[in-house]
Amino acid sequence: MNKTVLRATGLALAIAALAGGCATTEQIAEIRSMAERAQSAADAAGQRADSALSTANEALETARRAESTAQSAMDCCNQNSSRLDKMFEKVMQK
Repeated sequence: MNKTVLRATGLALAIAALAGGCATTEQIAEIRSMAERAQSAADAAGQRADSALSTANEALETARRAESTAQSAMDCCNQNSSRLDKMFEKVMQK
């Protein structure tokens, strides 16, 4: 990210020098300020993206646990159904 800021600052200085001949100290300070604000915004966006990724990973883990629980419940249900079928068959044979 710092390379991006430096490139942006350098490009802005070059444009200012070409447009007006020479960049004033105030222009350079304004360009530097703009670059620093852009860097700050990029850093904040990166932090929000990291937070979103963490939240998504937590949600994925919760979903996996829920799927596992549902599968266990389904296995239990299938076992109970099988037992009931066997009991019904025994009763019908008598």
